[in-house]
Amino acid sequence: MKITLALILFSFYTVEAQQKPVETIYFEFDRYDLTNQQINVVSNFIKNIDTAKIESIQIYGYCDDRGNDEYNFRLSNNRANTIQNLLVKKGFNQSKIVILEGKGRVVVKPDTVENLYESRLRNRRVDLIAVKKNSFGKGMHTSFKDNLKVGDKVCMESILFDIGSAKLTGTSKKELDKIALTLQKHRNLNFEIRGHVCCTPEIYSDGIDRATRERRLSWNRAKTVFHYLMSKKISKSRMTYVGCGNKYPLGRGDNYDRRVEFVITKI
Repeated sequence: MKITLALILFSFYTVEAQQKPVETIYFEFDRYDLTNQQINVVSNFIKNIDTAKIESIQIYGYCDDRGNDEYNFRLSNNRANTIQNLLVKKGFNQSKIVILEGKGRVVVKPDTVENLYESRLRNRRVDLIAVKKNSFGKGMHTSFKDNLKVGDKVCMESILFDIGSAKLTGTSKKELDKIALTLQKHRNLNFEIRGHVCCTPEIYSDGIDRATRERRLSWNRAKTVFHYLMSKKISKSRMTYVGCGNKYPLGRGDNYDRRVEFVITKI
């Protein structure tokens, strides 16, 4: 079972190296427990990360392509939970873990992969992604904090949309569930939901929603979030929504312009 250490263990990228540093922990086949070496690497991850600059940690678990979907979703969730439990045990603030998700198996086509064994090994993993504070730029918050004031904007990297779509992803729903819990504790906080789009010609102000064929994609994205929060018992009297089209690009790439923002209107 001896494999090159660089393959069986981890890829480590420091906080300074990139905006979203990733710690990747690789697992043995059909296992979600950790070796002492893996535990040490997670511990080093905590020691090396500057928590004063980190807004949150996202944890994603994966499996290789063998086995059925139901089993692998359970296994990938167990792997993600194992890492979360270790982080908390080592003193990491659990409130900073905003996403914990098992992604199931990573499907590969054996006849198109040069080294199937190595590919499967690399797919049995958990990724830790660190989101920097105010990663959307100056004046933008990445969580609903206690010190928000009227006019502040809140935007999360986990609430982004697919091209041409106003449908919420599973990750977006999990983030909105957390937001709903926060809003239930801060009942005086009112806000406007602003939808945005990318990739539209300059002659148009908004994108086309593929589901409705309307050129109201940004509006529909905001509306989708509005109704989802209503379904989570957030009063519609606290919320408004509007589509901003392509007028406010962040300059960070198309992905980040397929977003919604929350603008605080009352505290």
